[in-house]
Amino acid sequence: MAKAISTATTEFEKLDRCADLDHRPRVLLGKMGLDGHDRGVKVIARALRDSGVHVIYSGLWQTPRSLAISARDEDVDVIAASMMSNSHLVLGPRLVESLKEMGRPDIPVYMGGILPQEDLPQLAAQGIAKCFTTGTGLLEIVEAVRGAVKPYMSLVGSLVGRHSAPASERESTSPAAQLARDISLIHAGRTGAFGPRPDARRRRPRRVIGITGSPGAGKSTLVAQLVGEYTRRAKDNKGGDMGRCAVLAFDPMSPITSGALLGDRLRVDFNNLDESVYYRSLAISGEDYHAVNEIVELIGGAESNPAKAYDTLFIETVGAGQNETKIRQHVDRTIVVLTPGMGDAVQMDKAGILEIADVFVCNKADHPGENELVRDLRDVAGRRPVFETVATRGQGVPQLLDQILAL
Repeated sequence: MAKAISTATTEFEKLDRCADLDHRPRVLLGKMGLDGHDRGVKVIARALRDSGVHVIYSGLWQTPRSLAISARDEDVDVIAASMMSNSHLVLGPRLVESLKEMGRPDIPVYMGGILPQEDLPQLAAQGIAKCFTTGTGLLEIVEAVRGAVKPYMSLVGSLVGRHSAPASERESTSPAAQLARDISLIHAGRTGAFGPRPDARRRRPRRVIGITGSPGAGKSTLVAQLVGEYTRRAKDNKGGDMGRCAVLAFDPMSPITSGALLGDRLRVDFNNLDESVYYRSLAISGEDYHAVNEIVELIGGAESNPAKAYDTLFIETVGAGQNETKIRQHVDRTIVVLTPGMGDAVQMDKAGILEIADVFVCNKADHPGENELVRDLRDVAGRRPVFETVATRGQGVPQLLDQILAL
């Protein structure tokens, strides 16, 4: 919804505008087609976050199908699609159709950007719920997102209290859609009739790998490269009985508005990976992993077909400080990602996050200081392996994945 801006971002007050709703709105911001400009959508993302919304940004050059997969797996309340490439009459209807194919025809699509007034009736007839033209204010966008929130209920069978709703809103045959809603319910602390499906299968994946490290270490890019390499091996039959992999990515919740910007999935190329990877983003305060064990078992049990089961789960933590170590309690192995220039050898000897590492990764190994970091890591690692990667280029990723699969 780029260009839909009439208020300077510096004037936008940080205020929780969503505390009265059933749950924090989850909105997927998407840029479809060949539009390579994202400044406007980033302004909107910040305004929504500063209003208490949980914003998932999927990045540039998305297809209708990749956006629909993201919307389903992230269990969003609404998709906000930004259009600037004069393809809205083609891509908008395809997005609506893709949502049906993904088992979530009930997710509304909002569209904004450069939309000619004469095209708005046709877009509405094609299933676009709301359109925002240039000049729309940020608060108007926030209110529209608020209006998309419906009470959380199971997607399977009849929704409690909504027996008169259309079948498309009451049922979903997609295991991934059902998994996504179950995760939402558990993360929100819902139980009983308003909780996840009582018959949901639970199974811990074969491998649960924690990826942690300081902010800016390149964890998201490294995870994206790992799941890409994993998927290529699984498809090429090089991994033997490898199933699929999944990612659970945590980002921080604002202490002021409780909003969050969940941007980790934009590093993953879902245009190519399609549905081979399940990716879910969640916002937390600090190290509040209250529901993670249940979520892990839901992901592991989501598919009854062993060939489609999620065999390996990567859990990416919030950018971690020196004493943030709780993720170790929930994973089988922990990978700590560091970058050159993080500090001298004395920092290596301090208690905390380095102690929980089963594997050390020196990412951005093409940066100055790489040799010193690797030397210091080997001094403290003992028998624990140390890998050097340049995640942006995929360098060192196959070797790191070999180690993970051997854990």
